[in-house]
Amino acid sequence: MPPVALTIAGSDPSGGAGLQADLKTFHQFGVYGEAVVTLLTVQNTLAVRRVECLPAELVMEQLQAVLEDIPPRAAKTGALGNRAIVEAVAAAAAGFRFPLVVDPVMVSKHGALLVAEEAREVIVRQLLPRAFLVTPNLHEAAALAGLAIRDLADMRRAAERIRELGAGAVLIKGGHLEGAATDVLLAEGRFHEYPAERIVTRHTHGTGCTYSAAITAGLALGLELPEAVGRAKTFITAAIRSAPGLGGGAGPVSHFQELRTATLFPVESGS
Repeated sequence: MPPVALTIAGSDPSGGAGLQADLKTFHQFGVYGEAVVTLLTVQNTLAVRRVECLPAELVMEQLQAVLEDIPPRAAKTGALGNRAIVEAVAAAAAGFRFPLVVDPVMVSKHGALLVAEEAREVIVRQLLPRAFLVTPNLHEAAALAGLAIRDLADMRRAAERIRELGAGAVLIKGGHLEGAATDVLLAEGRFHEYPAERIVTRHTHGTGCTYSAAITAGLALGLELPEAVGRAKTFITAAIRSAPGLGGGAGPVSHFQELRTATLFPVESGS
């Protein structure tokens, strides 16, 4: 049987982000994908026009149905929407027997809030301690760590602070820094750096979802975390480079990107 991965995330009807991007990514990695829906959005490449959260009990019923019949080897969270959903997912995660990747999605590419303000504290206090890995971008990392991030040294300091919040490992994505798009992973007390070329494009919708889903797929396949991140970094870089150019705004990356066209990305030890 194929390995199974689960996403607990919101829906993007345009298909570029959220659970739709996650499922496409799982498929490309040869992993069977399952999805628990947390919220519905009305959006396209131009704007997010509406966000509606599902009742927390309905989210939990979906999760229980999945776990009792087809339990995953790895799971990830995306947009969780509100405090009730975060609390419910965090409580359920206490019993997970598989790694959980937490993508702390707070704001959409278009600036729309995807998690209520009162839920952010719950993410920090209840969900991060359940995370095998947390994958914030620079803005999310700065908010979680409580410091400004201007360079790789700041990224390492932020990773250490976020690790102190209870997450098993921390991957800070450096796509918004100047220069190379270098990500920093802190795992088991060691730093790893993943540099990549900076690709100038407006078509970056769903990059965070796709990246964290690729890592989750790697974990479901049994890869060690540094290798899973390296393979995912290779995939997302190629997916950005080969974006299909859909839509009139921030279009999606290419989920047609085949793994066999890319090699594992080199992992470099940081100081």
